[in-house]
Amino acid sequence: MTDLDAKLVEVSRQYDSLQSELADPANSSEPNAIRRLGKEMARLEPVVDTFRQLQTTRRELAGAREMRDKEADEELRSMARDEVTRLEADEARQVDNLRVLLLPHDPNDERNVIMEVRAGAGGEEAALFAAELLRMYLRYAERHRFRSEVLSLNETGIGGVKEAIVEIGGDGAYSRLKFEGGVHRVQRVPETESSGRIHTSTATVVVMPEAEELEVQIDEDRDLRIDVKRSSGPGGQSVNTTDSAVRITHLPTGLVVEIQDEKSQHKNKAKALAVLRSRLYDLQLAEQRDADSAVRRSMIGAGDRSGKVRTYNFPQDRLTDHRIKLDLHDLSKVMDGDLDRLMDALVTTDQAERLRAVLGSDNGTSDGTAS
Repeated sequence: MTDLDAKLVEVSRQYDSLQSELADPANSSEPNAIRRLGKEMARLEPVVDTFRQLQTTRRELAGAREMRDKEADEELRSMARDEVTRLEADEARQVDNLRVLLLPHDPNDERNVIMEVRAGAGGEEAALFAAELLRMYLRYAERHRFRSEVLSLNETGIGGVKEAIVEIGGDGAYSRLKFEGGVHRVQRVPETESSGRIHTSTATVVVMPEAEELEVQIDEDRDLRIDVKRSSGPGGQSVNTTDSAVRITHLPTGLVVEIQDEKSQHKNKAKALAVLRSRLYDLQLAEQRDADSAVRRSMIGAGDRSGKVRTYNFPQDRLTDHRIKLDLHDLSKVMDGDLDRLMDALVTTDQAERLRAVLGSDNGTSDGTAS
């Protein structure tokens, strides 16, 4: 029996035990017990149903293989070979489905995203690279029909970005973008470089699930210092004549969020509070990740913002994701938001690692098929 099969048998036993508990007259008059048992059964039911389909497929496959190998009539053997091919495909599909169903669900996957992009080492070139990353993610959002709104933008005089905060919303936005956090490195000859030397610059990307107001309790009177000042644009010039920029300091943690908008101080405050809530929620998630050994072992699930995750090498027209040792070419397409190949590979690797953790195996998992 493979590790996968052993886990599926265990889940089936849990499901049968829950059914017995639910049928117990002692629980029939307890609404809380009924809700708890029903919720647990609903969580396990797709796994159990698919496992039972797999068991049926394997029984049929064993019969078809026996007919293929032992039947004297050539026509029947030919039919059996076709049936074996079909059933083997069904078995592989059901095993793949079960692997995904066994993975712990990330409750944040369907949330909107608060993304922060900041220039790192490299001066003006780093700021120009940060601007290109920001555009890349906005183009990705556009390609997938996600909503996007730039909440805060601190630009340099020649079109670079010192810091940007953007909200990206839509079904599954966080599930697709959550592995983008970390240090992104660029290698190329800057436009301002007269000698043609290749420079290395960096930008940092932070990806946070957008928090609901009820999930993060903030006492505005006790926890916040709110400063209002005049908005300014690149180079310090005044954008308008009203005191609309809002700077919020969260006193317990020292987190600072500053948002400026030409229209409304109230709008800026609401945006700043939304970003602050997401940062506080992200701190809570980081503590949970640190306590989760399976996530801590994962090369892409730890959310380490200081780690170098990717290099964009323009002279060689190559992108390298260092976490999964993946090289992609045609950087112009990537920088225009064509990130699906990369994100699919990251999601697949994360699923494989989490499945190994679920099955308790450090040596990988077998395909779970029966011969």
